Amino acid sequence: MVRIGIIGGSGIYDPSMFDHIEEKKLNTPFGQPSDSFIIGSMNGVDAVFLSRHGRGHRYSPTDLNYRANIFGMKMLGVTHIVSVSAVGSLKESLKPLDIVVPDQVYDRTARRASTFFEGGIVAHIGMADPFCPALNKILFETASERYPAHKGGTYLCMEGPQFSTRAESGIYRKLGFDIIGMTAMPEAKLAREAEICFSILATITDYDVWYEDPVSIGQVIETAAKNEEAVKGILRRAVGRIADADCPCRHALEGAIATSPDAIPEKVRRDLGLLIDPYIK
Repeated sequence: MVRIGIIGGSGIYDPSMFDHIEEKKLNTPFGQPSDSFIIGSMNGVDAVFLSRHGRGHRYSPTDLNYRANIFGMKMLGVTHIVSVSAVGSLKESLKPLDIVVPDQVYDRTARRASTFFEGGIVAHIGMADPFCPALNKILFETASERYPAHKGGTYLCMEGPQFSTRAESGIYRKLGFDIIGMTAMPEAKLAREAEICFSILATITDYDVWYEDPVSIGQVIETAAKNEEAVKGILRRAVGRIADADCPCRHALEGAIATSPDAIPEKVRRDLGLLIDPYIK
C-alpha cells in the first residue's frame, strides 16, 4: 500500500487538499517531531503532512529534530516522502519560480544528527544516489506538464540559518552546484536508513547573492508563497501516479548493519525494531 508523506512549510498544507483529516501527535525514540502529523487522503491516496519548521516557523534548519520527523513518518507507514523545499539558484538558467527535482546533494552541514544508528549499533547504507530515481521521474514529469521544471542537478545543503556570503556563493558556482538550501540533509540520509523513497520538489525563490542584491527572508517568503499553488497542484496530480513498486530504496538496510546481533544493546534493539527487525535474527 502506498502512503505518501509530504514535508514542507506550513503554506503548503491546505485542508482542502485532503479528505478525512485526522491530526496525530507522536512521540518517537528520538523525541518529538516538529509538529503534529496531518493524516488524510489526497485524490484517494493515503497521505501524511508534516510542517517541517512547526506551525509558526519555530525551528531553524539546524534545530529541527530530523530523526523524529522521519521516524514518525515510518511509524505512520509512509512509503514515499516528497520534501518541498524553497531554494536559491546558483545558475542564471534556473530562475525564480522555476521548479527543480535534484538528483544529487552535497552536504555542508556539520551540527545535525544524521543517523538512527548509534549507541551500540552501526549501519553503512549506500548514498550514491540520494534521491529515489522512480519518484524523481514522477515529480519531474508531473511538474513539467504545467510549469518550468528542471530534471536533475545538485542541491548544496548549507548549515544556515544565515544565508551565504558572496565568496561562498561564488565558490559554489565554480564547483558546479545548481541550487542551495538548508534542509535536504539529513532528511535524505534518514529516509534512506528508514527505507522510505525520498525526493525533493525544490521551488526557486532567489539567485542567492551572486547575481543581484543580497537575498532576504522577506523575498524568500514572498516568492515561496507564489509557488504554493503550483506545488499543491503538482502534489495532487503526482500522488496518484506513485506505485507500490519494489524500489531499491525499500531494501537499503539489507546487508548494511555491521553490528553482530548479540552485541546490540537491548534498548537500541527495541527503539530501532521498526527498522531492524526484518534484518536481525
